[in-house]
Amino acid sequence: MSSLNLPIETDHLILRPIERSDVEAVGRYHILPSVQRYVERPTRYAEDVAAAVAVMRAQIVLHRPGDTLTLAIVRKGDKVLVGQVSLQWSNASAGQGELRFCIDPAHSGKGYLTEALTALIDLAFDHFRIHRLMARCDGRSHHSIKLMQKLGLRLEAHYREHALFQGEWDEELHFAILDREWRPSTKVVDFRPRSAAPDLPRAAI
Repeated sequence: MSSLNLPIETDHLILRPIERSDVEAVGRYHILPSVQRYVERPTRYAEDVAAAVAVMRAQIVLHRPGDTLTLAIVRKGDKVLVGQVSLQWSNASAGQGELRFCIDPAHSGKGYLTEALTALIDLAFDHFRIHRLMARCDGRSHHSIKLMQKLGLRLEAHYREHALFQGEWDEELHFAILDREWRPSTKVVDFRPRSAAPDLPRAAI
C-alpha cells in the first residue's frame, strides 16, 4: 500500500507511532484487570508491557495482508497518551481491514476514541483504499456498542459464549462498514462531557 505521512492530527488529538518511551503510559492501562481480557498478549507485568510496546513500535506500515498499523492516541494540549488505535490489513483481494482500539479507562467517555477512530476510518478508505472495515467488541460493553453505531458501523454477528476467559464465557460482537457507506454525515466527533465509563474493545496488540 502507499506510504503514509505521520503523525496524523485531528482537532484535539495527535495519532503517532508508538515509541519506546510510551512503556509507562501504556502500562497504566494494559495491566488493569478490566483491560486484560481484551489484549491479545498477556501484559500483567512490566516485562510483558515492554514486549507489547516493542511489537507495537514495529507496526508502522501496511505492506502486505496481515500487517498492522498501530498509533498512539495523544492529547494535543498536554501530550498525554490516552490509548491506541490500530488498522490491520486482513485481505488484499477483497480489500478487507479490521479496526482495533484500546483506551485507558481513566480517559474513557471523553470522545477520544470517536475522534481517533474517525481519523483511522478516513485513512483506511481514502488513503489505503480498503473496501470493508470490521471491528470487534465485547457484547457487554454498551459504550463500545454505542461507539460503533455512532461511527456508522452495523452489527453483523453476535458470537455467544464462543470463548472462556478466567472461567467466564465471552460474548463478542462484530460490526462492519463499507467504503461507500462512510459518508461525511457519519463522521461524528462528540466532545461534550460525559460520565466516564470504560470501553471494552479488542485491543490492538
